[in-house]
Amino acid sequence: MNDIRICFVGDSYVQGTGDPEYLGWAGRLCVNARRAGHNLTGYNLGVRRETSTDIARRWLGECAPRLPATTENYVVFSFGLNDVTIENGAPRVVEAETLANLRAMLVAAKSRYRTLVVGPVAVPDVERNAHLLRLSDGMAEVAAGLGIPYLALVPHFVNDAQWLDEVRQNDGAHPRASGYAKIAALIEAWPQWWFRT
Repeated sequence: MNDIRICFVGDSYVQGTGDPEYLGWAGRLCVNARRAGHNLTGYNLGVRRETSTDIARRWLGECAPRLPATTENYVVFSFGLNDVTIENGAPRVVEAETLANLRAMLVAAKSRYRTLVVGPVAVPDVERNAHLLRLSDGMAEVAAGLGIPYLALVPHFVNDAQWLDEVRQNDGAHPRASGYAKIAALIEAWPQWWFRT
């Protein structure tokens, strides 16, 4: 049986912040892949509050020791919400820089690992969601230009009242278990996901 290893690289949504079950969507995907018979080791490399600039600095150094040349290796990137967060009157990372960060990470990743990108989610903030929709479109273009699959999540959640209420009732930014289960279900239904159940 193949020794399959997968790194989930990103921010607090990758980490699963707010999930009382401590699985997030990445953990749920790994549980379901294992149940389906895949000999998979999952590494959650999500860090709260990190932007694409933060992630770009660290991702390869963290993935390399976990994904040796002797195993079947996969990487999923997911980030964006922290980039569009306004601090001191400006986004933490401007859109052009986010897209440049994404491109640099994907160029390096695709030569080493099987790679996917999962876009950012929506939050209960109309203005922020408008920025996220635009950023997600740009991220999709970058990924497509490199032949890497991209799953846009913002359109699935921007008008989802149940999702928005769960986020609002939690901490205003993150869902709880049912929200993360929704993300995992969308990824599992995506034809580009490697470990379909």
